[in-house]
Amino acid sequence: MKANYLLLIVLFFLLSCQSGKKEENLKKMNHPSHQYTFVDLGSEAVGYLEIDYIPIYSDIYHIDGTKRFLLTSTLSIRNTSLTDTVYVFGADYNDSYGKLLRKYTDSTISLKPLESIEFVVEHKEDQGGAGASFLVEWGADKNASQLLIQAVMTGTSNQQGLSFLTEAKIIKQEFRN
Repeated sequence: MKANYLLLIVLFFLLSCQSGKKEENLKKMNHPSHQYTFVDLGSEAVGYLEIDYIPIYSDIYHIDGTKRFLLTSTLSIRNTSLTDTVYVFGADYNDSYGKLLRKYTDSTISLKPLESIEFVVEHKEDQGGAGASFLVEWGADKNASQLLIQAVMTGTSNQQGLSFLTEAKIIKQEFRN
């Protein structure tokens, strides 16, 4: 009988150590997707430069237009090229009046072929408003129309849930050769 209790105690100890390791690993993960690759490269070094405007709804109005429904927004930047690397020089989050609220990166991010990155505007963020936006500046060695930039907004309250998607609009292109 003592051997059974000892075995149970040892099993309990081993299982509790294992679950502690899982929690420790979760805390060390780089969210939202993976660790980004930063490079020392300025926008003047590329042959093609583009700035995209992406609408972000940090909240929407409902009921009679006086109530706000807060949303979580994910900006997704995807390199759809099979061969070329692109560089993200900036991802700036602005409110409905165009005022900069947050710079999501202060270093250039390298995106290898088929790689993607995400930036999240948290549900609790209530300054952006229904007219918030991202400006994403990116470039490549040559005309690289392979970048797909989208934003997904989601929200839930009680049993109500909604989600929708927006896509980028090019507002500036520069060809350098």
